Amino acid sequence: MFDQLNLSQDILDALKASGFTAPTQIQSECIPLILEGFDVVGRSQTGSGKTLAFGLPIIERASNQPQTIETLVICPTRELALQVTAELKKIAKSKDLCSVIAVYGGSDIMRQIKALKTAKIVVGTPGRIMDHIERHTLKLRNIKTVVLDEADEMLNMGFREDIESILRHTPKTRQTVMFSATMPLEIKEITKLYMKDPKYVEIGRDNSAIKEIEQHFVKVFKKQKKDALIEFFEKFKPQKTIVFSNTKRMTDELERFLFQKGYRAYALHGDMRQSMRKRVMDSIKASESFILVASDVAARGIDIKDVDYVVNFDIPNDVEYYIHRIGRTGRAGKSGKTLTIIDDKEQLELLKEYIKKTGSTIKELKFSMSVDEYIDLSLTPSQSARLGMGRIISMNKNQSDFNKKQYSQKRARNYRSKKSKIPKPISKANNSPKDETNL
Repeated sequence: MFDQLNLSQDILDALKASGFTAPTQIQSECIPLILEGFDVVGRSQTGSGKTLAFGLPIIERASNQPQTIETLVICPTRELALQVTAELKKIAKSKDLCSVIAVYGGSDIMRQIKALKTAKIVVGTPGRIMDHIERHTLKLRNIKTVVLDEADEMLNMGFREDIESILRHTPKTRQTVMFSATMPLEIKEITKLYMKDPKYVEIGRDNSAIKEIEQHFVKVFKKQKKDALIEFFEKFKPQKTIVFSNTKRMTDELERFLFQKGYRAYALHGDMRQSMRKRVMDSIKASESFILVASDVAARGIDIKDVDYVVNFDIPNDVEYYIHRIGRTGRAGKSGKTLTIIDDKEQLELLKEYIKKTGSTIKELKFSMSVDEYIDLSLTPSQSARLGMGRIISMNKNQSDFNKKQYSQKRARNYRSKKSKIPKPISKANNSPKDETNL
């Protein structure tokens, strides 16, 4: 229970008022270590309660000294910074002079500068934190604790230089706390350079969370992916769904497509203004049923409760993004399901590689437009057979007829093309059109 973690009664009351009854495992193990002042590296599955794992002890240790920034929390995205800020504010209101503010790009910087004058805990993205440091509007000389949240994602996004610069602006006596879903070499280098004998807390093995998620895939042709998406919604009728695409353009396109089909969908990607992104997130969190169409900017950091399905409209290009996408469902011990829409043989092989790397299992679903095997229409039948791509078997007759017709038309075009390239013989007698016709 929380009352066994050396937390004050004010914080215990705030936890109770916010509906938190018992700590998660990552909270039980990290809170005492952070309270004692140790540097901590925490690794845990998505949705395990990492925000309160560092949030409760830093609020507990906050002093009553006014106009002194004591804690800096660095997040990879604006969405995560806002989410962490909201979570901390629920608890920080129990302590006097413990204000929490967020600093991030796309928001009024003058308003942030004014808020920084009375802040105790600052949550922000690397770029905007660096901006305030260079403007001398964020002074870090009194920092006691720096938290790197989703550290591996910040490195993936190219923020290592900014992170190291920020850390160099803080006192060497600071406490450093890091949370990361994975432990790549760069993370280990940062722990060695900027942390003092850190305590490691690891909850479960790598990718343990996604093994509990029911994963599915369906094989279709590229032009039928949108039809497959509609059939999915008609067949399974999910209440809360996140659909991921690989590009911002496709994110907007899918939002319009779903709206035309009668579904209320919201797009979320990096090119949207911050005010619009916030409006989208507020609408979703207030809805009992929704479809969020997102690019990978939203794969990290967003916390939407009770997502029952994640759909990969496009398969991600990296296994880490696959893990973090599907980690939006099945959070905090709840069940979740995923669907990945495959449109060629290479994508199928990539998905198999992801499943092997994560040690999980996946089942194939059959839709009305499903195919059993892909065929490369640029190859001859013998070449296709050698590559194991000689057949297309559809789950319904109409699709099968379509496939056969498409293949026949392709072969006919190839035949006509080859025939047109054969030089016509020229008569030795004369070159008259009549002689050519008679050949």
